[in-house]
Amino acid sequence: MNVNGLRAAAKKGYLEWLAATGADVVCLQETRAEPDQLSGDVREPQGWHGVLAPSSLKGRAGVALYSRTRPEATRIGFGSAEFDTSGRYVEVDLPGLVVGSLYLPSGDVGTPRQDEKERFMKEFLSYLVDLRDRAAAAGREVLVCGDWNIAHREIDLKNWKGNQKNAGFLPEERAWLSHVFDEAGYVDVVRRLHPEGPGPYSWWSYRGKAFDNDSGWRIDYHVATPALADRAVEARVEKAPSYDQRWSDHAPVTVVFDF
Repeated sequence: MNVNGLRAAAKKGYLEWLAATGADVVCLQETRAEPDQLSGDVREPQGWHGVLAPSSLKGRAGVALYSRTRPEATRIGFGSAEFDTSGRYVEVDLPGLVVGSLYLPSGDVGTPRQDEKERFMKEFLSYLVDLRDRAAAAGREVLVCGDWNIAHREIDLKNWKGNQKNAGFLPEERAWLSHVFDEAGYVDVVRRLHPEGPGPYSWWSYRGKAFDNDSGWRIDYHVATPALADRAVEARVEKAPSYDQRWSDHAPVTVVFDF
């Protein structure tokens, strides 16, 4: 779930959602807060073991991961000199499983932000390949949940024709995501369970009537190794029933695995 600011989300419905969820693991993106800026019930909710990775740039990015089982190990970043302090990635080892929370840069065509996104993508793809191999050697599956900030296919956004030259739907970004699935050997779990589309969308702009018209993007993914993906039995986007009940411009994407 991209919370679009954890402090703000906590005041608008995030804590109630967390209290009601049946999830075993919750991955958050765009927390935009230092741990000492969060109240105790947000930073350390009862019944959860959490790790927060804020950005070194105050008020930007930030990821977190909460699990009901105490992690065997936690890691912030993915061995990148440029990005490990940018609040973009955190992962934990759980029994038989590595789970990561990812906030991939959004980019902006023709600006340094797009260059940053491309550098991140190049480094992170190499890391995903290495992670897959290391996890397999240790007898673990891999699940990377997060805001990947790329709509992979035309059925992943409402207005695909008007966004072909915009960050998030550029041909080279979509090709990179294909590499994650085809060459690195990961599976887009939600798309496997919902092969036809459109959507299910997970982000809607606050501008205009995007939410009411379901003019959204599917950019929040569960990306898993094949054996884990085979255990997925249900995927749903927990879209708010109305615009005024949203606590982020994203909605939680929840997947149920059968173990």
